[in-house]
Amino acid sequence: MKTRATLIGFSAILMWSLLALFTAASGKMPPFQLSAICFLIGSLPGLFVLAARPERMRLLRQPAKVWITGILGLFGYHFLYFTALRNAPAVEAGLIAYLWPLLIVVGSALLPGETLKWNHVVGAFLGLGGTVLIVGRNGFAFDDAYLLGYGAAFLCAFTWSGYSLLTRRFEAVSTDVVTGFCLATAILSLLCHLMLETTIWPQTSFEWFAVAGLGLLPVGAAFYAWDFGVKNGDIQILGAASYAAPLLSTLVLILSGFAEPSWRIGLACLLVTGGAVLAAKDMILRRRPATA
Repeated sequence: MKTRATLIGFSAILMWSLLALFTAASGKMPPFQLSAICFLIGSLPGLFVLAARPERMRLLRQPAKVWITGILGLFGYHFLYFTALRNAPAVEAGLIAYLWPLLIVVGSALLPGETLKWNHVVGAFLGLGGTVLIVGRNGFAFDDAYLLGYGAAFLCAFTWSGYSLLTRRFEAVSTDVVTGFCLATAILSLLCHLMLETTIWPQTSFEWFAVAGLGLLPVGAAFYAWDFGVKNGDIQILGAASYAAPLLSTLVLILSGFAEPSWRIGLACLLVTGGAVLAAKDMILRRRPATA
């Protein structure tokens, strides 16, 4: 069960690797408007399940702390991420924000029943090294003028890692509640859009297809898979393996013609893959007990 749940959680990482491609293909829609539409689409699978099985509606009756954690996790992360990108260069802000896998691995030591081992930490740092090569391929230029953006990016990393770790403590809570998290995030994103942005709609059917793809996969099904994975799988392996997302995203962009291959990407492949395998060492080498 734990291995299966870990693999389901990893499917979220695979879906997040499509985020950059679909976002690039979605046109010039402002970020909060795009977030509102995508999270609304992302809530549809859960709404269909609840409509087909009304008895599952009772699973949405959860303590306030569950709802606060979920809404702050999904909406808070995206609000801080967009704030970081608006107030700092995308490369530096993205790299800081992507400290969350390492924070998950280290923070997992605080969870009941979890033991932080050397291979988890080393695997996470190898993944971070690969991410630095990918994100910083054109160099870094940290500037005091962008402190607001850097601060938002740090809070972004702590928000998602905190959400993931706290979700593990709510392992008895059904993944159905993610539907409510997505709906709440869509509403809050719409309010931010109305206050801060000018509405721009997609101009072609291709752009609408990209928006639908975002809502169904990286900003939809991925959150359901991640919720199930961190609650029932190996959260340390998932944390270290999360560094595969920017690498896979870059590979997808290369295959789609949006980016060029380089030696940095090859080295990043080795670092991220090696880090993920090292973090998952115990699961890979785990032997089944002998049966009579």
